Amino acid sequence: MKKLLLGNEAIARGVYEAGATVASAYPGTPSTEITEYISEYDEIYSEWAPNEKVAMEVAIGASFGGARSVCAMKHVGLNVAADPLFTASYTGVNGGLVIFVADDPGMHSSQNEQDTRIIARGAKVPVLEPSDSQECKDFTKEAFKISESFDTPVIVRLSTRVSHSQGIVEMEDREAYEIKPYVKNPAKYVMMPAMAKKRHLVVEDRMAKLREFSETTSLNRIEWGDKKVGVITSGISYEYSKEAFGNVSYLKLGMVHPLPEKLIKDFAKEVEVLYVIEELEPFIENQCLKMGLKVTGKALLPVTGEYSASLIRSKVLGQQEEKQNTIDAEAPVRPPVMCAGCPHRGMYYVLKKLKLTVSGDIGCYTLGALAPVESMDACVCMGASIGMAHGMEKAMGMDAARKTVAVIGDSTFIHSGITGLIDIVYNKGTSTVLILDNSITGMTGHQQNPTTGYTIKGEPTRQVDLVKLCQAVGVERVRVCDPFDLEAFEKAVREEIAAEEPSVIISQRPCALLKNVKFGPLLSINREKCTKCRMCMKLGCPAIVDRGDHLEINSALCVGCGLCTKVCRFNAMEKAGGH
Repeated sequence: MKKLLLGNEAIARGVYEAGATVASAYPGTPSTEITEYISEYDEIYSEWAPNEKVAMEVAIGASFGGARSVCAMKHVGLNVAADPLFTASYTGVNGGLVIFVADDPGMHSSQNEQDTRIIARGAKVPVLEPSDSQECKDFTKEAFKISESFDTPVIVRLSTRVSHSQGIVEMEDREAYEIKPYVKNPAKYVMMPAMAKKRHLVVEDRMAKLREFSETTSLNRIEWGDKKVGVITSGISYEYSKEAFGNVSYLKLGMVHPLPEKLIKDFAKEVEVLYVIEELEPFIENQCLKMGLKVTGKALLPVTGEYSASLIRSKVLGQQEEKQNTIDAEAPVRPPVMCAGCPHRGMYYVLKKLKLTVSGDIGCYTLGALAPVESMDACVCMGASIGMAHGMEKAMGMDAARKTVAVIGDSTFIHSGITGLIDIVYNKGTSTVLILDNSITGMTGHQQNPTTGYTIKGEPTRQVDLVKLCQAVGVERVRVCDPFDLEAFEKAVREEIAAEEPSVIISQRPCALLKNVKFGPLLSINREKCTKCRMCMKLGCPAIVDRGDHLEINSALCVGCGLCTKVCRFNAMEKAGGH
């Protein structure tokens, strides 16, 4: 049977067919759907972990216990999970251990464009790179075999286009994998220095054997065509190259670390001109140059952004394509905005009004950096807002601390914000932290987290109490506020930033897009009452439209949250049809 599957969906199918039984992940675009699809298979235990490090550790533990296990994350999530990964390379596995990492060339939803292959090389673990949905499934199953054959974790590297593109996939039955018995072996699994020194030798021997394997595996293949041009490529770049170059010769690398040096050299001998086409870093190209091969890659192609067939034609082949269906008028700029009814809008309105410096974090609320709200001053990585606010206080003094707050989502606080709050308390800081509790992990598409009270399968579970958690780490000033009660929220912020001790404000209101959230009636603007002061425009609500000579509310976007009624001093906001 064949089905049309997303790359991420095909990964999940491969995990199922391989007989895996444990999956742990933290959601992160473009990897999120992998675990969501895995959760649909009852034969596999699946979970959302608090962060990627924990997800990796759960998968490692399951592997030690003899199960085939997986974890999934985006590229920056691998930074969080790098600590256990690097040492799991030393311990090796029992049951197969596969890690899916989705890179994001073009930064569609990420703060950088790092290349997973570089981290994998440092960790000394093999990397497979599928180029379509069928390979996503097939490479997943092959990854488990490699993991167990070579006693190693295996990374399957994806990219946004592979993860989110659909392709036809041949479905197969689930393998009857039997969980391997666990045998106590401290020399293998306990990485004290004496054991680790010996295991490092094992890792080096393993890498040598993997290099031999890479020469003969069907994951790497040559497709002979016109030998005037040879292209070495992998992943989605293979698809772009095929479209751009046409009938030339290709060395398609499905295993990108370690590379098959002999196969590459043999291929290079047969072609007149050799190109390396790969997104992001010159990972393959640099190793080809090290082999003494004359190749062309990044001299013509960028190390930034996504590639395309037209980009390759233009940069490498010098072919300029005629634009089809051109439009003379420029399309209007459509910057991303917080949704109508978003609970973060009221909070940012207050923070901007008070002219506070806002140390920000990763989530929907990062949009608070954009006009017209323009409240967020800095954003680096998950959980960094709290530590940065504390650092600013220590650098700039108490007066600066009175004008600085940290904002962080509920899921992100659990991910990596708790330790920052402990740091403030322990080191006598006085920062104010706003935890934006919108009852869900919003940015990646409404996944559950430990603060929601539900598991990945929607089953009720113990819910983390944010108030008690903050109190437990030593914060005595903790209060819960509704960000849509602007007057009370402003009062709370003023009081907490004035306090000479750490404080937490839990800005609590559910995401407007949750199915159970119900607002009041839709609103319209009474033009007779409206003075065109445009105070409502400062909210940045996409439903409020400035027509120049008048303001109006787009009924297709309005959800009836009523926040605009809190800032209009002339009662011009009325129920739709009320005037």
